[in-house]
Amino acid sequence: MSAPVITAFRQVPGFAKGLVRDVRARWAFEEVGQPYEVRLLEHPEIKTQEHRALQPFGQLPTYSDDEVELFESGAIALRIAERGEGLLPADEAGRARATQWLIAALNSVEPMIFDLIAVDVFNKDEEWAKLRRPSAVEALRTRLGDLSKALGGSEWLDGDFTVADLIMVAVLRQLRHTDLVAEHPNLAAYVARGEARPAFQKALADHMAAFAEEAVPA
Repeated sequence: MSAPVITAFRQVPGFAKGLVRDVRARWAFEEVGQPYEVRLLEHPEIKTQEHRALQPFGQLPTYSDDEVELFESGAIALRIAERGEGLLPADEAGRARATQWLIAALNSVEPMIFDLIAVDVFNKDEEWAKLRRPSAVEALRTRLGDLSKALGGSEWLDGDFTVADLIMVAVLRQLRHTDLVAEHPNLAAYVARGEARPAFQKALADHMAAFAEEAVPA
């Protein structure tokens, strides 16, 4: 059986380094101890018909193994978790709850973070962005407050660390340019626990190393 393959960017702007979604797949691989391969792509390559056959929206990462080709970081992480051990509970109800929280991270939390990133990063000089920011921050503050209450004093979202925590931590890390997570000490500690995991540290190091290698002249 050949190693799974993911795609990742060969180079990205500085603000995106450490946050590109191949980190999520790499982290999941490291948690379950699954060797994998990475195919690096230039930005124009992700818009080709060849790549869109794998990812119809022209994005990264993609994933392929001997049985299936996938896109979307949540689906990829869930596939890795299902094929390995340690990222999903053994019982059916626990697996369902982990899937629930993974979807919540991507559907209930990340879109609001996207709204703020659009304002703070991609359109920061636009007048409409300056007008939009207060309401985007307020909405996100409310959502983070809900998440903080749900987490409470627990170490992880539902029992032991699962793929849901992996995705939720990855989502919250995108707010590193703000103090919004720090407003909730339990969320800040939660993210710090995730980032302290050896599997995350290895995944992040490998993600960053790819950019460093590309910067070295041949």
